[in-house]
Amino acid sequence: MIEIVITGFPGFIASQLIRKIALENMGISAIILPAERQKAEQQATLIQKETGCRPLKLIEGDITKAGLAISSEDIQYIKERTIVFWHLAAIYDLAVPREAAWLVNVEGTKNVNAFVAALPKVERYMYFSTAYVAGAREGQLLEKELIRPERFKNFYEETKFEAEVLVEALKKTVPTTIIRPGIVRGHSTTGQTVKFDGPYFFLNMIDRVRKLPFIPYIGHSTAYINVVPVDYIIEAATYLSGLTEAAGETVHLTDPNPHPVEEVYRAMVFQMTGKTPRKRIPHKLAAWSLSLAMVRKSLGVEAETLDYLTWHASFDTHNAKRLLEKSGIECADFLETIPAMVSFYQLHKKDGKFHVAIQ
Repeated sequence: MIEIVITGFPGFIASQLIRKIALENMGISAIILPAERQKAEQQATLIQKETGCRPLKLIEGDITKAGLAISSEDIQYIKERTIVFWHLAAIYDLAVPREAAWLVNVEGTKNVNAFVAALPKVERYMYFSTAYVAGAREGQLLEKELIRPERFKNFYEETKFEAEVLVEALKKTVPTTIIRPGIVRGHSTTGQTVKFDGPYFFLNMIDRVRKLPFIPYIGHSTAYINVVPVDYIIEAATYLSGLTEAAGETVHLTDPNPHPVEEVYRAMVFQMTGKTPRKRIPHKLAAWSLSLAMVRKSLGVEAETLDYLTWHASFDTHNAKRLLEKSGIECADFLETIPAMVSFYQLHKKDGKFHVAIQ
């Protein structure tokens, strides 16, 4: 029987992934930080109650350490089984300092790669990268490409690129599938998420300026934004993990029909306030304003968010379409599911645990 081993638990995507896999009655082991044990135990208990699955095996470790700092007993347990290894642990914050991002995203992935490569029975290695390894490159971005850009928009992008380079090299010896999600949001139907980041920064700002006489556009954008619901990511990735043809492939799990930034922003403003945005704040003024910590914290927006409003790129999804063709799995339309997203946000916007600490 196959054993699922996963990093990144009890994070949101890893937790949702385990919920999905648990329904298939597989053994599941989660490598967790010792400091996260209490939270992991609570989440594991909740998943078991919801799905009726067997208890999760929680393995204490640290991907930034050689051998993942796992006990010899746990290493032996993993080596005795046929493994599908999911590597999701990473720092996803756009404002993360380079040193912290490098330690977890690059060195951590290097350690996970070495651990996986040493296992005697690996059915598949599923690595979660990001579509934004493209950095500042524009135009059509292909799944088969891994091209170092002239610059990155932030250290998150840079370190995920460097990590993917390491995983790409592993394809020669380990059956590996690289998943490149777009910007991940909550569930398309329920709106459920655990963190208000990414597109939720727009909602933060709109909520905090909603009493102004009018809500302005930020600059003038002709770019498109690629946001995908977590349920699409989970459904597609789990399907690909069991698909023989997906071994050795890199797949963009991005929205094949993205919408313009301003269209999305307009829909969010209307759903939040019943108003339509009017007038514009120049992009340079907005960037200068968000360079001030007081403004960032007041609006609940990370300054790096602005970089994506003027970035002109599209993601090729040839591999995704080909591999998912017989699955029936499709990405929900962003505009159609904004009401669910906003409803969940409105319900939980006063709960601090959902909000990202803005520096």
